[in-house]
Amino acid sequence: MSRYVTLLFAAACGISVANIYFAQPILDNLSGEFGIEHSTLGILITITQIFYGVGLLLLVPLGDLLNQRRLIIGQMLLSVIALVIVGTATSSSVLFVGMALVGLLAVVTQTLVAFAATIAAPAERGRVVGKITSGIVIGILLARTISGVLTDLAGWRSVYLVSAALMFLMVCGLCRVLPNVEREVQSLSYPQLLRSVLILFVQERILRIRAILATLIFVAFSILWTSLVLPLSAPPLSLSHTAIGAFGIAGVAGALAAAKAGKLADRGYGQRTTGLALIILLISWLFISYTEQSLITLVIGIVLLDLAVQAVHVTNQSMIFALRKEARSRLTAGYMVFYSIGSAIGSITSTYIYAHYGWGGVCLLGASVSALALLFWAMTLRATAIEKL
Repeated sequence: MSRYVTLLFAAACGISVANIYFAQPILDNLSGEFGIEHSTLGILITITQIFYGVGLLLLVPLGDLLNQRRLIIGQMLLSVIALVIVGTATSSSVLFVGMALVGLLAVVTQTLVAFAATIAAPAERGRVVGKITSGIVIGILLARTISGVLTDLAGWRSVYLVSAALMFLMVCGLCRVLPNVEREVQSLSYPQLLRSVLILFVQERILRIRAILATLIFVAFSILWTSLVLPLSAPPLSLSHTAIGAFGIAGVAGALAAAKAGKLADRGYGQRTTGLALIILLISWLFISYTEQSLITLVIGIVLLDLAVQAVHVTNQSMIFALRKEARSRLTAGYMVFYSIGSAIGSITSTYIYAHYGWGGVCLLGASVSALALLFWAMTLRATAIEKL
């Protein structure tokens, strides 16, 4: 893949995935307008993540069966419609339906990642996946910044309507440059294709192990980013949406640094990278726990947490894509379902814990999940010792 095409894929992925994270810094606005209680606010994010998981199971595997170029363009056009529904919602029911569709169609991101892994040379696959994953993470993090700024300037609805316009422009650009790759035609029917995702889990131990790691690290990731708006917007901090969203910029530094994890995986150092990243993830919660006393320590904690989570995520994908060339979309679907499960669990538990135990309870929960991830990696180290340690 050329550098230009890699950056294009990264930009498309970043814009697409940002749609499911716009709501996080504006949860209090949605709560006020639609009458949603703080203790159940996480359900809004959870619905999005659940349908993202459904899309991973039902839509992403189609990349191994259908023309990926057409699949990508079609899903992005439907995403434009879903964003307009959210941006014009007049009731909580319409809002929930729109958010569910946004989550369902945002899986085009994973179709793009699998497509990139297919057209990249084996020696550069980890590097390419790392760069595109950085684009995804930057999209996730800047989504909060953009959401906060637009909400302060023109209200929360402008966030989704502006995103719809940007998605449409991206579709126009992709129509001109997306390669039309000829592949061996799959003889599987759609039900067989979906069933084969489960079969891959049975057959591939590395997929199972890395999927569980994905669940744990994204529980931790979502615990922070879903609940962070609550202490920052409440007294004594009482920050504006723009200021709250700006904390996403701090995470970009960690995301960019994590791109190098793909190069390390290409060289056979995936296990070392994973272990070090999980240690950093655990340490990050110590800094995050001082949020209400010092915003500087929060910034340090955010950088460390995002660096750790994305380093593990990039390494996971690099190891999984090396398993079966003909099934990369299905491997992506199976792996990313656990990402979605982790994000959903983190979203709904974090707002509940904050409502009952405050920020200290949230940080204890995040640290516990991070420690569990590190323990699981250590226990499965020998099982995945197929690379240089």
